[in-house]
Amino acid sequence: MLRRFTAGLPIDLSASLRAIAAGWGDTAVRIGTEGAWLATRSPDGPATVRFTGDGASLQAEAWGPGAPWLLEHAPDTIGAGDDLTGFTPSHPLVRRLHRRYPGLRVTRTARVFEAALRIVTAQRVSGIEARRGYAAMARALGEPAPGPGGLLLPPDPGRLASTAYHRFHPLGIERERAVRIIRVARAAGRLEEAAAMEPGAAQRRLTAVQGIGPWTAAKVAFVALGDPDAVPVGDFNTPNIVAWALAGEPRGDDARMLELLEPFRGHRGRVIALLKAAGITAPAYGPRSPLRSIERM
Repeated sequence: MLRRFTAGLPIDLSASLRAIAAGWGDTAVRIGTEGAWLATRSPDGPATVRFTGDGASLQAEAWGPGAPWLLEHAPDTIGAGDDLTGFTPSHPLVRRLHRRYPGLRVTRTARVFEAALRIVTAQRVSGIEARRGYAAMARALGEPAPGPGGLLLPPDPGRLASTAYHRFHPLGIERERAVRIIRVARAAGRLEEAAAMEPGAAQRRLTAVQGIGPWTAAKVAFVALGDPDAVPVGDFNTPNIVAWALAGEPRGDDARMLELLEPFRGHRGRVIALLKAAGITAPAYGPRSPLRSIERM
C-alpha cells in the first residue's frame, strides 16, 4: 500500500526519526540511503512502513495487517503535524541551530507502549547499556515484521508481561529494570489510551503506571504524543548540556535547566532536541562509570 503526501514544513527523515529508535541496536527502525523504515504493532496488527522523499514531498509504503492504520498516521509519525507557532528563538545559538536543522520535526507515533518500553529499558544505566539491553531483548523476544525490510517487531507486551524477570538477565537487563518492563507491559492497554488525551491527562495516565516517572513520561510524550514542550526532568546529562549551551556553565541541575529553558516555553523539548542534534556536550569531569555485565551477576 502506498500514500503520497505533502507536509506543511520540510522534514528531515533521519534527524526526526532517530528520536524514535533505541539507538543503533533497534531492530524495528532503520534509517539509510533507501529511506527510513519503521516496524510497529499497530491497533490493527503488525505493520512496516518505509518513508522516502525529501523536504515537504514524501511517500509512505506499508506492509502487513496494520498497513492502512500506519498509512493513515504516516504524516504524524514523521512530524508533518509539528507546529512551530511561537518558536522565534532570540538566543543566538538556538536561532543558529534552528536554521541549521530546518527539517528536525517532533514526531507523533501514537505508539505509547513501544516508546515507553524503549525508554524504561534506558532508565538509570549508561547509553551503551541501554542500547545493548534493548537490542538483545528485541532480538530474543521480537518477531519478523511484515514486508521486505528485514526488521523485527518490538516485543509483544503480552509476551513481556508473562516473562519472568530472571529471563531478562542473559539479555543484560537486571532485576530492577526487568520488573519495570513487566509492569509497563501489563499496563500497555492503558498506556495506549494516552495517545487520545490532552497533554495533562496523558501525563497523569503515564505516571500512574508504576515504573514511569516524570523523566520517562516526558521522553514518551516527545516521541509518541508529539509534545514539543516535554522536558525530561531527572536526566543525568541534559541539565549539563542545557547549562553549557545556553549559559556557558559546565554543570547544571534541573532547576537551572528549567530556568534557562523558560523563555522557550511551549518548545522546550524542541530546544533540547536541537542541542542534541548538534552533538553539544558539557565538558567532562572524572572517569566514566564502568559498564556492568548483568548476565554475570
